[in-house]
Amino acid sequence: MEMAKIGPGIAGGNNRQTVTDEDGEGRHLFKRWCEAAGLEMGLDEMGTMFARREGTDPDLPPVYVGSHLDTQPTGGKYDGVLGVLGGLEVVRSLNDLGIKTKHPIVVTNWTNEEGARFAPAMMASGVFAGVLDQADVYEHVDKNGKKFGEELERIGWKGTEKVGERKIHAFFELHIEQGPILEDEGIDIGVVTHGQGLKWLQVTLAGKEAHTGSTPMPKRRNAGLGMARVIELVHEIAMDYQPDAVGAVGHMEVYPNSRNIIAGRTVFTIDIRSPEKEVLDAMDGRIREGIDTICDALDIKYKIEQVGHFDPVTFDKGCVKAVRDAAERLGYTHRNIVSGAGHDACWINRVAPTAMVMCPCVDGLSHNEAEEITKEWAAAGADVLFHAVVETAEIVG
Repeated sequence: MEMAKIGPGIAGGNNRQTVTDEDGEGRHLFKRWCEAAGLEMGLDEMGTMFARREGTDPDLPPVYVGSHLDTQPTGGKYDGVLGVLGGLEVVRSLNDLGIKTKHPIVVTNWTNEEGARFAPAMMASGVFAGVLDQADVYEHVDKNGKKFGEELERIGWKGTEKVGERKIHAFFELHIEQGPILEDEGIDIGVVTHGQGLKWLQVTLAGKEAHTGSTPMPKRRNAGLGMARVIELVHEIAMDYQPDAVGAVGHMEVYPNSRNIIAGRTVFTIDIRSPEKEVLDAMDGRIREGIDTICDALDIKYKIEQVGHFDPVTFDKGCVKAVRDAAERLGYTHRNIVSGAGHDACWINRVAPTAMVMCPCVDGLSHNEAEEITKEWAAAGADVLFHAVVETAEIVG
């Protein structure tokens, strides 16, 4: 609730987008809390924060735990934040109990997980894992033409540590489910075994602006109609690959966006996801083919650019077992679950053993200011996270 006071939204949630002044303020608060817990703060060139609690053998690779503090423009108070502050709570509890671990523990705040202001999502963890180019993402611009690298430096959170050089023994991420399954089934803990693959396509349709009243219907080259047909196409294709595939058009821009002018240009994003790579690729192919057919029929031109992508993820069996065993020892109900959203854990899984813990959220709602969880759900998730992290870091004595 204290973090949520920074970058408040207009309807009870948060607008603390990456590398804004609000993001910088949230980082300062997190740093103060970490220093109060005796942690040493590291900062890499992507602005990712690493708060270290020393182990009895400082030469061993640390166990990392965390998520992100940035939000959507109309985001909730828990998406990402729960995982970062849950990691801090692990350390505070260890301090309170006087428990030492063999491996160091590092609480992490990854920069720009959301990808709302600067695409793609999971930017800093992607650079860390070697799947995104650091120099390239520095040049990515927001809707106002501001560059990510320059904004990161402007708010004072561009570090000097080279990205990706840290050794990771294991990584754990606590997150709200962002879906309705756990709440609907009355389950305390989601043991995340897999993550859906994702593709983001940005589509530009170019028709011809014309008067809505005096242009005959057969003469129109309507980019707005083309977008509408693509929206329906994406939905139909996703429905063909049930139960696990999903697809939708999210961001939409219409030009010139005047009530009596037929749209001459539209720009929009398509988000498709599946836990199976073959399905994801098949959906991509069908969408591209369908757009070609739609545009040919309407005499409009198109451009498709892939602006985000990651393959389906299988999390580390040992880390997943640590999460499941912790839930069982603590007496929490649990079930295996596939994450429908992308997370920093999806990239870190490429370079270190990784797993995720999920807790329910009310009505499965996320990326919405009405996002809500209960204290009991948060406590259960943090309990399981604590046991999985500490078991992996190895208690001394």
